[in-house]
Formats: sequence, structure tokens, C-alpha cells
Amino acid sequence: MFGLNLKRLGLAAGLSFTLVAAGCGSDEGSDSENTGGDNGGEDTEQAANPSEELDYTITGIEPGAGVVKSAENATETYDSLAGWEVETSSSGAMATALGEAYDNEEPIIVTGWTPHWKFAKYDLKYLEDPEGVFGEEEEIKTMVRQGLEEDMPEAYQILDNFHWETADMESVMLEVSDGTPAEEAAATWVEENSDKVAEWTDGVGEVDGQEIELVYVEWDSEVASTNVIAEVLRNQGFDVTITPIDNAVMWQSVANGDADGMVAAWLPATHGDLYEEYKDQVVDLGANLEGAKIGLVVPEYMDVDSIEDLEPAE
Repeated sequence: MFGLNLKRLGLAAGLSFTLVAAGCGSDEGSDSENTGGDNGGEDTEQAANPSEELDYTITGIEPGAGVVKSAENATETYDSLAGWEVETSSSGAMATALGEAYDNEEPIIVTGWTPHWKFAKYDLKYLEDPEGVFGEEEEIKTMVRQGLEEDMPEAYQILDNFHWETADMESVMLEVSDGTPAEEAAATWVEENSDKVAEWTDGVGEVDGQEIELVYVEWDSEVASTNVIAEVLRNQGFDVTITPIDNAVMWQSVANGDADGMVAAWLPATHGDLYEEYKDQVVDLGANLEGAKIGLVVPEYMDVDSIEDLEPAE
């Protein structure tokens, strides 16, 4: 259903992201307690003044992502980031670069968000943002197309009931980052959390192969949440398709009715501009996770605590 409509829209949905790559470069044997003392004065100098060694570059994710836009705004807001650049790539490439830097105790600044498996795997911290460029805590919300409640009341109720905690999401994300296929990691979580899932499906009847399509941006967090809710819907009898696409196309597809829903709307900041554009064309089912956050993230071993601790490019 959705692929044909995307061709009609003339938009490319096939982004070349690789979730498994998000786990590459990480090493379970890395010692988060090591602060670089074994490397002599080089690490001390690096920790005190990382800006030049970083080549005044922030490692970002996909162009157009809310956290990337905020990082770009930060380079214009903070004198300490004057002349800095945000280097965009993909979520997987960012995670790979972070893992490689962490294993070598090298300085790195990435565009980060919570929930994310990297906080369970590495000892990381957000840089303080005194100007509030990255905003306050966010929610991840569920959005569905208009008419879904009438067409698929069982799916609508499950999606409306869907709510979990940061620790839940991060446990699935970490499994995937360690090499478990996303669908398998989601199925395991659903099986091991039957009491929580029962709350989502309470009073919902089973269906017989009704087709439903969910879309998501291929961030590690949204891979986890979309696969989990897809598994719940499949267990209820739905024939579920999940399609990874670009942020803007994700919102447009739900607004146009080309897809049935998403559980990947970060608000108010990350997807704020897209929400303003499409809010009258989608049905907002509320938050499925609270306490999400975006910002600039560094390893704990770096001796910087605030964006203002950095130095402008010469």
C-alpha cells in the first residue's frame, strides 16, 4: 500500500540506514572507569582543551533531524561554538564513531538523545545547555491517521494504550545493538513483559489477518518501539508491515492516510515543525514514553561539563 503511494508522492523512503552498525565499534571489555591515566600527559592536555583536537566538529545524525537542527542552532547561539560545524551522517554512523572514540578514550561530541542504548553501554553525559537551545524534556507520542478508530478499533485501542518506560526501551535497544535482530529482541521483550502487554490489550478482541502499516524513522529508539508494538499487534491477529522512512515522509504518510500510524513522534522540539505542519491531519493519541531528552553528549572522561566550556574555532 505505502510503497505505491510513495512513488506517487515522488519521495524516497528507502534510507540506507543500518541499525546493526550502531553497535559496531563498541567493546564490552572497554573500561568506563579508566580516565586516561595510562596514556600520560597527552590525555590530560586533550581533556583540558578538546576543541582543537575535535577539529571543531560535532558528530551528528541524519540531516533535518530535530537534534541536528538544535545543534546547528547552538553553533549560532554560543560564542564557544563559533565556527564549529555539525557533521551529519546517520544514527548508525554516529554510534560507530562514538564507540571507536570511546574505546580509544579520544574526545568526541555527538548529537545524543535519551532513551538510547549508548547510555547503558558507555559512561556518557550531556553537556549543560544554559541557553536552553535543546529545550526541556520531551515526550515520544503516538500519532495515527484519521479514520483509524472506525476502520480498526482494535488496533486503535492498542496504540492508544501503548505506554512504557525508558528502561524498557533501552533494554530492547541494547539487545539490538549487540546483534540480536530487532524483531527477535522485540518478541523476547513482549514475552518477558506479559503483564505490561496485557494492559495494552485489555478488552481488545482478536482479529483475523487485518492489514496495518506503521512507519518510523530508523533511530535505534524507534526501531525498538515500532518492533515491540508491531509484535503486540501481530499476536492480536494483525498482518503488520513496518516501514522505515525519513522524518518528513513519516509525518506526511500518516497525515495523508498512506500509513496507519507511528509511535515515533518526538515533541515538542524534535518534530515540532512537522507537528505544526500536520497536526490538523493526524490523531494524537498522547505520549507512549515520557522523559525523553536531546542534547550534546560526550564521554564522562572528557573534562568538559557545559557547552560554554568549549572553545570557538580560530
